[in-house]
Amino acid sequence: MRELAAGRRASLPAAANPRHDSGPPPPDRESRRKKPVRLIAAAAVAMALAIALGIGLYGRFADGRSPAPTSYLGVYTTGLPESYAGVSAFTAATGVRPGLVMYYSGWQERFQTGFAQEAARRGAVPLVQMEPTGVSLAAIAAGRYDSYLRSYAASVKAFGGRVVLSFGHEMNGYWYPWGNRHTAPAAFVAAWRHVVTVFRQQGAGNVAWLWTVNIIDAHGGIPSPARWWPGGKYVTMVGIDGYYLKPAWTFASLFGPTIKAVRALTLDKILITETGAPNTPGQSAKVANLFAGIRAYGLLGFVWFDAVARHELPRNGIRDWRLHSAAAFAAFRRGARGYRPPS
Repeated sequence: MRELAAGRRASLPAAANPRHDSGPPPPDRESRRKKPVRLIAAAAVAMALAIALGIGLYGRFADGRSPAPTSYLGVYTTGLPESYAGVSAFTAATGVRPGLVMYYSGWQERFQTGFAQEAARRGAVPLVQMEPTGVSLAAIAAGRYDSYLRSYAASVKAFGGRVVLSFGHEMNGYWYPWGNRHTAPAAFVAAWRHVVTVFRQQGAGNVAWLWTVNIIDAHGGIPSPARWWPGGKYVTMVGIDGYYLKPAWTFASLFGPTIKAVRALTLDKILITETGAPNTPGQSAKVANLFAGIRAYGLLGFVWFDAVARHELPRNGIRDWRLHSAAAFAAFRRGARGYRPPS
């Protein structure tokens, strides 16, 4: 995918669904005063349960470093990460303040600390799609780019807030050099594990690792992502990319088969990482369907791709995924009022 907006760099996402017309088969301080013994015991039990669930008190992860997102309703807008103006406009139009704000980062690009700080001031967590553009995955796995990874990890650690990182997204698609038909799944797995390991060695415990795949499309040459699975020790949560390209498509037909395939690999939480519906009269219905699907499948939430994009595959051309009409904004607002992230 190549975005049309001026000033945006070239290495933007290439989600399969906006770029082909085939689709998937139809078918989640301590107080200064003494407390009563029973109250202390209850607090101890609550803390033990929180730690067992992988989170701590006050919405913090078990590493105790920084709060998890309170909302997994996210957005990508034109101009990120250089400008937050698009996110501010989206918030004003929908009445919804995103809990995740996503941007795309080419290889050798530094972590955008200023953007991350701005997001945190506005109550959002940065979600970074690290794209290994112009680099061999084997070279990454072999440690040839460890100085870059260590520097990046040090910046993320110094920022201190929660950061969601994804590496080599949509690898089961065929439009990226790190993906299907271009690089062996084993090479992707080795690179993914190495990146995660380097970050952990640097003490960047504020990272949540998001393994992002494209929806399965057996007829369109997009297979199950199983061969690219790096293992549960290296993944915090799973992301799925997919778009409402055709009027007949529903959440179940679009995402259902891929959710089933992911569930065969892991019970990790799932986030719809990149999605949208065309700016047409039917957009509001798709927005409502998206929220309903998130609830029905018990997913974390989704990231709306609120931008105009140029797609690289033949016959697709330019598509506008931005929320536009009053009906679409109202549908988003209604959906957000009923949204509750899974506990």
